[in-house]
Amino acid sequence: MTMNKKLPPLYYVGRAILGPIFKLYYNPKIIGRENIPKDGAIIIAGNHKHLYDQCLSILATKRGIHYMAKKEYFDSKLTAWFFKYTGCISVNRKTKDDKAVSLAIDVLNDNGAIGIFPEGTRNKTDQFLLPFKYGAVSMALKTDAYIVPFGITGDYKFRSKNLKIKFGIPFKVTENLEEANQKLFENVKELMMENLK
Repeated sequence: MTMNKKLPPLYYVGRAILGPIFKLYYNPKIIGRENIPKDGAIIIAGNHKHLYDQCLSILATKRGIHYMAKKEYFDSKLTAWFFKYTGCISVNRKTKDDKAVSLAIDVLNDNGAIGIFPEGTRNKTDQFLLPFKYGAVSMALKTDAYIVPFGITGDYKFRSKNLKIKFGIPFKVTENLEEANQKLFENVKELMMENLK
């Protein structure tokens, strides 16, 4: 099974219609969007605090982003249609999901964009940042894709005064996945801390 980097029309329609409404309501501050490459394979990776986190990176670039989303969203009749027709990739978090990884790699090999949260789940703990899983750096190594780190801080409230996403400098993974994963973790942590200044 293969997956083309082109996203369904609903993705672009939704971004065009709902994007301005989202920005007007939540008033997010998007910093460093110029760090997102305009072409070539990229993996946009950062912390995960809220269901709407992916909206911030989708609004930061004209590129279409295939986000990796938990399988449970696709199992629910209420949400399955939305995640399917916005080009998300279903991920079974209870096992090593080779199919999901294969689909993401197809997108990257076609010079597309993948969005991923290396924490693996929303952070509902008191920890500043959860440990990162290796999916992002592993896929980057296999496809020679750039990783674009981001950090999100603040509250999803009406006309929020502190909701921010900041994108860092893209980097490539060479050989050592442990070092690359630590670098990504530190980059995301630093971007989050910079948001809070």
